[in-house]
Amino acid sequence: MVVKPAIGRKSNKNPPIFSHEFVIQNHADIVSCVVMVFLVGLMVQSTSPIASLFITLHHNVSGVEPSRENPKGETFFYEAGWKDVCPVFFYALVCIVMHAILQEYFLDKISKKFHLSKSRLSALNESGQLVVFHLVTLLWGGDAVLREGFIWNIAHLWDGYPSHPMSFLLKLWWIVQAAYWIHTVPELYFQRIKKDEWSGRIRQAFIAFTFVSLAYGFKFQRVGVCLVVLHSLAEFVAHSYRLNNILRGEKEDLLEKFLSLVNGSVFVAVRLCSLVLGVLTFYFGLAGAAPMVLRGAALGLLVSSQVFLMYNFISETIKQRQESRQLALTRPKKEKKEKPKKEKVKKVATEESDLPEVDQNTNKTLRQRQPAAAKAK
Repeated sequence: MVVKPAIGRKSNKNPPIFSHEFVIQNHADIVSCVVMVFLVGLMVQSTSPIASLFITLHHNVSGVEPSRENPKGETFFYEAGWKDVCPVFFYALVCIVMHAILQEYFLDKISKKFHLSKSRLSALNESGQLVVFHLVTLLWGGDAVLREGFIWNIAHLWDGYPSHPMSFLLKLWWIVQAAYWIHTVPELYFQRIKKDEWSGRIRQAFIAFTFVSLAYGFKFQRVGVCLVVLHSLAEFVAHSYRLNNILRGEKEDLLEKFLSLVNGSVFVAVRLCSLVLGVLTFYFGLAGAAPMVLRGAALGLLVSSQVFLMYNFISETIKQRQESRQLALTRPKKEKKEKPKKEKVKKVATEESDLPEVDQNTNKTLRQRQPAAAKAK
C-alpha cells in the first residue's frame, strides 16, 4: 500500500530510495513490514519470547497464564507495569498503518470529491482522523464501563484502591490510548503537516498522553476510563460539527444552528459531569485510601483542565459569532428591483372600462377612423 501525496503537492514518481519523499510515500508499507517482523517472530520458538514482549499484555495477576488452557473460564486480570512500554511501541506502529489506510481510502477520496482548499484539507484530515478515533474510544470504553458496572454502582470506582486489577480488554484499551497519541507525532512528518501547525498538535498529543500515563500509572484506571469516555463524547460531537462546516461551507441554516446547539450542550454537560465525577472520586471516595497530596493533585489537575477547556470553548464561540456578524455587515445589501412602469394604454383601457357599453363602442370607432383619415391626407 502506497500512501498518495496530498492534493496540490507535486512529488516525483520514482523518488530515490531512502530519501525523504520515498519514506513519506511508502511509510505505511515500511511500518507494515516492521509489524510483520514482530508477528513472524512470535511463531518462531527462538524469537517468540522477544516478540511476545511487544505483542502480548503483561503483569498478569489472575494466577493463570493466558497461553495456558483455562478450564474454569476465569477472566484474566492485569495491572500496570514497566513492561507495558513495549506493547505501547508495537501498537503505535499499528496505529500508523491504520492512519494511512483511513487517509488513503476515505479522506483523500472525500477531499477530491469536494475540491477543498489547503486550509480546509488540513482541517478535514485532522478532524477525520480524530472523529474515528474518538468514536472507537467511546464505543470500546463505554462497553468496558458497562461490563465493569461502574454506572450501576459508582462505588466501584474507588472500592479496593490501590488494588484495581484490569480485564484484558480494559488494559488493551489503555495501551491503545497511549499508542495513538504517540503515533500522532511522526504522523506530522508522514502527512506533510505545515510546521506552523506542529506546535498546537504536539501540545494536544502531549497533554492527552500525560493524562493517560498519570491515570494508568497511579492506578486510577477506573475513574480514568470514565473521564476519557466522557471527553471522547464531547470531542466526537465537536469534530463531527467541524466536518459538517468544512464540507458544507459554513452555511448558516437550520441544520448548522441545530448542530451548533448540540455541540455546545454536549460540551457543557460533559464538563459538568467530569467535575462531579472527579469530586466524588478524589475528594469523597478515596478519602483514607489514597494520600491527601495525591488526591489533591489529581483533583486540582482535573478541575484546572476542565476550566481551561471551558474557557477555550467560550472564547472560540464568541470569536466565531463576532466574525459572522462582521461578515453579515460587510455584505452588500441587495438593491430593490424597480417595478416596470405601466403603459398608458392600460390606463386608457381601465378608464374605458368604467364607461357604459355604448360609449366604449363609440370611442373604438373614432380611434379606427383616425388612422384611416391620416392615410387619406
